[in-house]
Amino acid sequence: MVPSDGESARPSSSARACAAGQVAVTVAPGGAVRERLCVRPGTVVSLVLEPRTDDRRWTAVRSSAPASVPVSGWLVDADGTAHAALRCAGTRGGTATITALAKAPDVAGAARGAFTLDVTVVPYPQEG
Repeated sequence: MVPSDGESARPSSSARACAAGQVAVTVAPGGAVRERLCVRPGTVVSLVLEPRTDDRRWTAVRSSAPASVPVSGWLVDADGTAHAALRCAGTRGGTATITALAKAPDVAGAARGAFTLDVTVVPYPQEG
């Protein structure tokens, strides 16, 4: 995972370190198969899945909590690079597991999870 805004998108025990606004996450071949990301409500995450080096191709991205972190804008380029936008809920916190699926085009059967992004949406602190 390579976040575009540096360390602010890395997991942290402090909610202050959660990313906000727009974040780009790039998944490169040979990288980790599971990553964590902490964001604030309303954050848009651009997920870029670089072409795989095996015979499998990216087929879809699924969210375990589409009410909190829905996936939109799925697109696969001619070179095999896949793009998806994750739009985090605007007012509440929660968690979602985002799974990127891949499969070989000439093999029957369902695609399998090839990358997982654990997204934690942390609400802004309430001031009273």
